[in-house]
Amino acid sequence: MIFGTFDIFHPGHRSFLKQAKKFGDYLIVVVARDKTVEITKKQKPINKEAIRVKIIKDSQLADKVMLGGMGDKYAVIKKYRPDIICLGYDQKHFIRGLKKKLDNFGLKNNIVRLKPYRPGIYKSSKLKKLSKNRIF
Repeated sequence: MIFGTFDIFHPGHRSFLKQAKKFGDYLIVVVARDKTVEITKKQKPINKEAIRVKIIKDSQLADKVMLGGMGDKYAVIKKYRPDIICLGYDQKHFIRGLKKKLDNFGLKNNIVRLKPYRPGIYKSSKLKKLSKNRIF
């Protein structure tokens, strides 16, 4: 299972999904809700949540793609009980105390931090800045 915003789906995201897929035989991707993105990142996503879900589905890199919950951010973990949770190299939201939460849910706490793919180029925040400075 992986979590993310996936606002501008780029090669770094593709690498993230491909790396995660190697840790199991079924990959669930949980896409952050628009409201969650606004709260955690202090800005609205460029693409609405339905578009972000569709883009990941269309990539055919995940077995299941779904929106995160509006309330309990860990409900999806309790429901699907993943064997492994893969985190992005720079992922920081909702991970504090994650191992303890997994223990409380009766899950073995197998959390894997994945490697970046050319983060100097393929990082959503950098790509957003580039797109704002371009004249089309």
